[in-house]
Amino acid sequence: MEYLLDQFLNYLVVERGLSPNTLDSYSRDLIKYLEYLSTKDIKDINKTSDLTVISFIATLKKEGLSNRSIARNLSSIKMFYKFLTEDHHIKSNPTLNIETPKRESKLPQVLNMEEVESLLQTPDRNTPLGLRDAAFLELLYATGLRVSEIISLPLNNINLEAGYLIAYGKGSKERLVPIGEVAQNLIKKYLENARPILLKNKQNNYLFTTRSNKSITRQGFWKLIKKYALAADIKKNITPHTLRHSFASHLLERGADLRSVQMMLGHEDISSTQIYTHVTTERLKKIHNQYHPRS
Repeated sequence: MEYLLDQFLNYLVVERGLSPNTLDSYSRDLIKYLEYLSTKDIKDINKTSDLTVISFIATLKKEGLSNRSIARNLSSIKMFYKFLTEDHHIKSNPTLNIETPKRESKLPQVLNMEEVESLLQTPDRNTPLGLRDAAFLELLYATGLRVSEIISLPLNNINLEAGYLIAYGKGSKERLVPIGEVAQNLIKKYLENARPILLKNKQNNYLFTTRSNKSITRQGFWKLIKKYALAADIKKNITPHTLRHSFASHLLERGADLRSVQMMLGHEDISSTQIYTHVTTERLKKIHNQYHPRS
């Protein structure tokens, strides 16, 4: 079964073009499933059935996993069995009639305009690293890119004169994203005054680099944004996606249409973008309750 898993993961890379992060997610979910099969002494994938999968899902529930995590695990398993069926490794797909549990509707955490401004002004722009971090955060908020997209953004994919960049999202899908004037000017300063110092005459294809001539990692960015949020005295639980969420929410609050925001975020399904309309509605309710005399 390990061989079949390797074949499936290779299929995801070669034919589906999935990102390394998505690939890791599939791998973790399916390794967990195969380990479960091992505990049941099932050594042949053909010996599994819908009851096997349902039993595994029940185990995940006992472990306290959320519906969202269970749904992701089941999605991975369904994709795995679909591949095995189409590639003739098994005769029938036991997951066809298994329903995916409904995911909890969880609204993303967003910053208000004052919190964003405070966060963006926190890095010390008089130092190379501080100027880099200021440009990084400004571009993240200006474009709504995923963290994985911005840390791997090639230098050649950004056009400061025209005011746009080319991003590669999930499934390596390409999209054009506009850049605001504030972010453009700050990136120019970073490229002129900070990036050459950080590179120390070395070559690097990434827009944002570390002193060791490498791209910033997700873990590295997590530490950075936590540090600056603390310095800005922001009490909210900030994650790497917080500026992306804030970007979308603020655009919709100021009148942007949903389809345009969807395109900038790189969402394949507009339902993924619609959650930000709920965020905006919740904020309006709070304002109404706070200020209306009859609330």
